[in-house]
Amino acid sequence: MSGVSLAVAPRKEPDQTTTSVTESRLQKQEHTVVGGVMGSLRVIELQLVAFIMVFSVSGLVPLLDLIFPAFTSAYLFILSRLAFPAHGTTSSSPEIFRGSRFFRFYVILGTTIGLFLPLAYVLGGFARGDEHAVRSATPHLFLLSFQILTENIISGLSLFSPPVRALVPLLYTVRRIFVILDWIQDVWFNKQLPANAQYQDVAWYWFGRSLAVANLVYFSINMFGFLIPRFLPRAFERYFRERDEIHSKMAEDKYLSAAGKTQPTEKKMREEKYSSGDEQTESTSNKKAD
Repeated sequence: MSGVSLAVAPRKEPDQTTTSVTESRLQKQEHTVVGGVMGSLRVIELQLVAFIMVFSVSGLVPLLDLIFPAFTSAYLFILSRLAFPAHGTTSSSPEIFRGSRFFRFYVILGTTIGLFLPLAYVLGGFARGDEHAVRSATPHLFLLSFQILTENIISGLSLFSPPVRALVPLLYTVRRIFVILDWIQDVWFNKQLPANAQYQDVAWYWFGRSLAVANLVYFSINMFGFLIPRFLPRAFERYFRERDEIHSKMAEDKYLSAAGKTQPTEKKMREEKYSSGDEQTESTSNKKAD
C-alpha cells in the first residue's frame, strides 16, 4: 500500500490491548529494515570510494575531472548555507520524487548503461590490453561514482535542502555529457579497426561504440526530459512550500502569543473598572443614608 493510500484511508480506533505489542513489532521491523539499508549503503559507498581511489591514482582521469567533484562539493555546501538553507523540520532528507514501476525500471536501466556496462568495458579493456578503451571510459565512470557517492551522503543528512540535493545529479550530468562526447570522439574517430581483425575484435570494437552512444542518449534524455523539467521544479516547489508553511506557523504563533499577553491586560482593566464602579455605588448609598 502506498503512502498516499495510507494517508487517505480511514483511520480505525486501535485496540488498547494489542497496541503495545504492535508498536514493539513495528519498531523491531523498522530497525531491521533501516539497518539492512544502511548496511547496503555503507558497502556501496566503500566500493565507490575504492573505484574513485583507483581511478584517481591510475592517471587515466584528466585534471579537470579530478577537480570537478571538489568544486561541486564546495559549491553545494555554499548554496546550502547561503542560498537554500535547510528548514530543519525533519531529521533526515525526505524523498523529492517518488516514481512508478516504469520510473524504477528507468533508473535500473540507467544504472546498467551508465555504471555496470562501462565498468565491464573498462575491465575488459584491462584484460585485452586495450588502453584506448580504458582511457576513454574511465573519466565517465569516475564522475558517476562521485555522483552516486555524493547523492548517498547528502540524502541521509538534513543539512541539505531539496534544491541542493536536486542540483547534485544535474551538475554531474552536465559535466558527464561533455565527457561522453569525448568518449564518442575517441571510439568513433580516433580508433580504427584493423583490416584483418577477428570476430571478437569487431564485436569489442562495436560494443565500445554502441555503449558510448547509449550513454549519450540516455543521459541527454535524463537531463532534458527529467532533471530540468520535472525533478528540479519539484524540489524548488517542495522547498518553498515548506518555507511558507513555517513562516505562516511562526506568524500564527506570534499572533497567539500576542493575544495571550493582551488578554490579562484587558481582564485587569475590566476588574479595575468594576471595582471603581462598586466604590462609587457604595459612596452614593452612604450619602443617601446620611
